[in-house]
Amino acid sequence: MTFELLDLHPDLLRGVADLGWSIPTPIQADAIPQALAGRDVLACAATGSGKTAAFLLPVMQRLLDRPRGTTRVLVLTPTRELAAQIVASFEDLARHTPLTGAAVFGGVAMGPQERAFRDGVDVLVATPGRLLDHFQNDYARLDELEVLILDEADRMLDMGFLPDVRRVLARLPEARQNLLFSATLPPPIVELVREMLREPVSIGVERRAVPVDGVDQAVFPVREDLKPWLLIDLLHREAIPGALVFTRTKHRANRLADLLARNGVACDRIHGNRSQAQRTEALARFKDGRLRVLVATDIAARGIDVEALSHVVNFDVPNVPEDYIHRVGRTARAGLTGEAFTLAAPEESPEMAAIERAVGQRLPRRNLEGFDYDMEAPERFEIPLGERIASLRARRAEERARAREKAERKAQREAEEQARRTAGKESRKPDREANRPAPAPRGDGGNGRGPVEPGNQLHPRPGQGPAKHGKPAGKPGGKRKGGGHQQQRPGGRYRPAEPPEPKHPDLTERPTEERAAKIASTFQPGRLRRF
Repeated sequence: MTFELLDLHPDLLRGVADLGWSIPTPIQADAIPQALAGRDVLACAATGSGKTAAFLLPVMQRLLDRPRGTTRVLVLTPTRELAAQIVASFEDLARHTPLTGAAVFGGVAMGPQERAFRDGVDVLVATPGRLLDHFQNDYARLDELEVLILDEADRMLDMGFLPDVRRVLARLPEARQNLLFSATLPPPIVELVREMLREPVSIGVERRAVPVDGVDQAVFPVREDLKPWLLIDLLHREAIPGALVFTRTKHRANRLADLLARNGVACDRIHGNRSQAQRTEALARFKDGRLRVLVATDIAARGIDVEALSHVVNFDVPNVPEDYIHRVGRTARAGLTGEAFTLAAPEESPEMAAIERAVGQRLPRRNLEGFDYDMEAPERFEIPLGERIASLRARRAEERARAREKAERKAQREAEEQARRTAGKESRKPDREANRPAPAPRGDGGNGRGPVEPGNQLHPRPGQGPAKHGKPAGKPGGKRKGGGHQQQRPGGRYRPAEPPEPKHPDLTERPTEERAAKIASTFQPGRLRRF
């Protein structure tokens, strides 16, 4: 079968030819006709088998006859990397068509994504979290949506993503076509999916989820503390041009990348704590060969498509067999070959046994010649959990002790300062008492003017009554006429101040000649001219 037999538009066939494809893969041959017929599809196929084109080509064929300016297809993915990969594949297939698409995911600015909503791109590829952020605004409406696609449906419908997916589905039209694709579909997920679809066509759902035939798998038994050194020897001795190394946690990814860099291996890391710019840069450097090793968590197990990736290394055995399938599926894509190594510690035997049951075979064990499996690790790669907890508790106890000592020192300083201030006040009080002048003896009813000598008592002026309480008599409640201060006569007797000299002296007291000259100057005829 060829792509021409799938009844695709000539413009789409030109894009397929530009990619060098001539024969569709099994999943493409089975899924494209059903999707073109408008049926709901539930498909399971191995990683690297062409699932992305299997759901993009039929919806693009459907959109070519629709008017532009309205988003009619939504693709939900679990990771940013997978969303970016799907958009890149869409642009390659649509290069000869007017169709438009955009990616919506976190870690980047929302402005370009808002413009994609407002412009109404034909295909929107989004992660659920960022899509829900946009749904809080009026511009993010998908009322004309016709097709919903869930890529990596098993991860989209597990307990981590399911609540967000349900909230997204509540904002979409009920009358739509649904396409669900994944490399693994555990039975509980299959039952949940069947409730969401309307009479779906199932493709490959009953098959065993195994890696593609081109993957050469091997297990290297090794002690947990020797894993980093075995990996370094593998990279130095084996012909490994590029390797994607998976760890269980983000912290182990950081430590392993640092250790490899110190031992002369060009590497970087990619995980959820890295910014989107850092993740994009690391992936680009790995794809173009500037990095030999990319250390990643399972975030990279779905969405990293590196052309001709030769090796995948499981530094930690995955907890579930499905993650192993997705990890190993990063190599031997598109009909190529690759190798997948797993470093398995004795305590990881149960997980390894579950993986072998899932793939239906016992994986071969290998040893690296010349590596000392009994040596002591040159340095500790990771502190055991018990020691980390004990160290953390001891550090917190020290911090609490330091905080307590600091509070006690502060309280002691404040008490000493308060005592110094109190002592200073007490020492200054006798000095003020000693420097204060002694009060004058009070006499004559306590008028405060000292003792009154005999004969110096105040006497009222004529017409006034006797003085009371040492005050001269006068008009009650009134002020003395003329104002002025009282002057004390010799002998202690007080009298009113002498009135000031008049401004114009009485001329009658001056000689006659002077008075006549003054009067004449006053009545000079020249002064009357103004009238």
